[in-house]
Amino acid sequence: MTRNNNNSYCISVKNLVKTYESSISKRNVIDDISFDIDYGTVFGFLGPNGAGKTTTIKILTGILQPSQGSIKILDKEINKNNNFNEIKKRIGVITQNPSFESNLTVERSMELYGFLWGMTGNKNKDKVRELLDIFELTSVKDVRNEDLSIGQRRRVQIAREFLHEMDLLFLDEPTVGLDPRARRNLLNYIKKQVKLGLTVFFTTHIMEEVDYLCDQICIINNGKIIEFDTPYLLKQKYGSTKKIDITLQNPISNNLRDYFQKLSSNSIDVENIESTENTFSITSNNPQNILLPTVNYLFQNNIQIENIALNDPSIEDIFLKALKNNNKSSID
Repeated sequence: MTRNNNNSYCISVKNLVKTYESSISKRNVIDDISFDIDYGTVFGFLGPNGAGKTTTIKILTGILQPSQGSIKILDKEINKNNNFNEIKKRIGVITQNPSFESNLTVERSMELYGFLWGMTGNKNKDKVRELLDIFELTSVKDVRNEDLSIGQRRRVQIAREFLHEMDLLFLDEPTVGLDPRARRNLLNYIKKQVKLGLTVFFTTHIMEEVDYLCDQICIINNGKIIEFDTPYLLKQKYGSTKKIDITLQNPISNNLRDYFQKLSSNSIDVENIESTENTFSITSNNPQNILLPTVNYLFQNNIQIENIALNDPSIEDIFLKALKNNNKSSID
């Protein structure tokens, strides 16, 4: 794994467009997007279903051809005459779709994958054993892939991608099917590899992963980029939005839920209300206008409060607000 120390970018995308045409319509799935990704960083590419994330990844990995725009990956210009062969040797791709060799054992399938990447003999075996240990697969190394659980298959799919040296890794929803322990193990391993120079293009719907892993966040909606910055600066930008977290001593009553509904309908300061059995969170762009009347309502109705906290917006809050603002401006 080699890290580029000059001023170039690992990925540079300029005015990218992908158009799908039919006999009755023409639609830009990717609509004039541009971004640059530094070497040795994790780039979070976020958006709702159908926003254009997977299409962008397919273009960047050579599966689809763009309709317009320029792409530079690992200092190489990409065009229709470039077949990606040289670049593919230096990148890894983990897609949403499961991929495994049904009749082979975990260990044999990984050794085969290493062999296909040019690793042979003891070097291949040693690397396979190392990754089996890291991804907690040693206990199932002699089990056929078809007999594994969904989560185990996913771990094999991820582990085998690290059998070859790469400078850039595309991770498209990599933690789908993983339990919390396996998910954190993967994220920690990615962090370690990024410190060694790996660049990661990362998509996920789990916003906690974004906050934990990403150096830059790009939010796309309807084929257009609507936000692009570091997590810190995005939190600063949306800093006026706060989350009021209140924990009650008893379960939330139906009357209180009615109050939430009225508050959400009648107050322009309320962006979102979420609740569980005995906790609720109110996301507001003017929390001072919401907190006092809410606390007064609780006192007047003898609802006992256990804890109140006023917190900065999470990445999920920022994501939802950015989409809401974008959808509103599109309608206007």
